[in-house]
Amino acid sequence: RGCTDCLREGTTWVHLRKCLDCRHVACCDSSPRRHATAHAHATSHPVVQSAEPGEQWAWCYVDDQLAAAPA
Repeated sequence: RGCTDCLREGTTWVHLRKCLDCRHVACCDSSPRRHATAHAHATSHPVVQSAEPGEQWAWCYVDDQLAAAPA
């Protein structure tokens, strides 16, 4: 379990985000490679949810703001 792209590249991540369109798991913007943002821009999948234990929030890249996390 981890950032799919970092695991493939052999790099590290800080926190994980899950794409709500395709379930791709990628690293946050605090991580060196910022794969979640790159995925959102490359695929036009606009909303990610925190994949960190105990966190219940989502982020919309289009609106640049927090979004309601799915139950």
